[in-house]
Amino acid sequence: MKTTSQTPIHGRALLSSGVASAAALVMPSWAIAEDYPSRPINFLCPWPAGGTADQSMRVICQVASRVLKQPIAVENRAGAAGMIGAKAIASAKPDGYTIGQIPISVTRFSQLGSLKADPRKDFTYLARTSGQTFGIAVQVSSPFKTLKDMVAYAKANPGRVSYGHAGIGGATHVGMEEFAMAAGIQFNAIAYKGGAVALQDTLSGQVDMLADSSSWAPHVEAGKLRLLATWGEQRTPRFKDTPTLKELGFKVVVDAPNGIGAPKGLPPEVEMKLRNALRFAVNSEEFKAVAGKIDAPMMYLDGPDYLRYVNGVYDKETQLIQRLKLKELLQNS
Repeated sequence: MKTTSQTPIHGRALLSSGVASAAALVMPSWAIAEDYPSRPINFLCPWPAGGTADQSMRVICQVASRVLKQPIAVENRAGAAGMIGAKAIASAKPDGYTIGQIPISVTRFSQLGSLKADPRKDFTYLARTSGQTFGIAVQVSSPFKTLKDMVAYAKANPGRVSYGHAGIGGATHVGMEEFAMAAGIQFNAIAYKGGAVALQDTLSGQVDMLADSSSWAPHVEAGKLRLLATWGEQRTPRFKDTPTLKELGFKVVVDAPNGIGAPKGLPPEVEMKLRNALRFAVNSEEFKAVAGKIDAPMMYLDGPDYLRYVNGVYDKETQLIQRLKLKELLQNS
């Protein structure tokens, strides 16, 4: 009698499963992620609506959504100098449907205890986008015609000159305190949930000065505010008659670039899709137009390069925290 060899049914099932698993291992990442994104993406902006960071993030989301063929909804999670939004990103599910702006100040606040996350390990960095042009602005009716005038008054009246900033420990607060230390003066610092609110109180005379990225720019051009100094390495082209703190003799330079990230554990294929979409968005003419309008210098870095940058800033922040005694400031606030 002739016999034939046959594979048992359960054996064929196992073989089939094994072949499928092997195929999955060799499939290219774009094939595995071809269904991402299949629904809208939520983008967390850690600042109030209307500020310069909010404006820049919204146009990036608009362009990236066309690349990804899904809407990207911007949700403002303001407060704690940007750390409420940053914490929400770190705590989100790492599936690519929650991303957002991660302020570079996470490197500072994680060491101060205000952010229960490690910026070196708890985020997937997708892009660094652009820098910011910070400056000190006053009402046009202010007696301070120049930065020299303000410094002279502040020296004679310690703690009398007030300024609004976007949160204790944030870039505008730390920049002003670095400047105060360099100038040998003391300010009355007033913390807000974002630069947009601080701007309104400066315009209405509730505070003497505004320390912010260029939310002040249109009001300077309209003759409502006077710009005393900017904080970059060089003068900004739009306000080329305004000196920098550095050229006035104060060794303070602040640009605080914006970054975009997601929670740690993002699938590599999803990460790559997001990095590609954001690269396209940052290099788009639409974003460049908005960046120019808000005086945001282009500072694009891809995700892995941005992570290396974050690690370097983290080490520098350790020294800054000690020099400005920021832990004590937060405890006493």
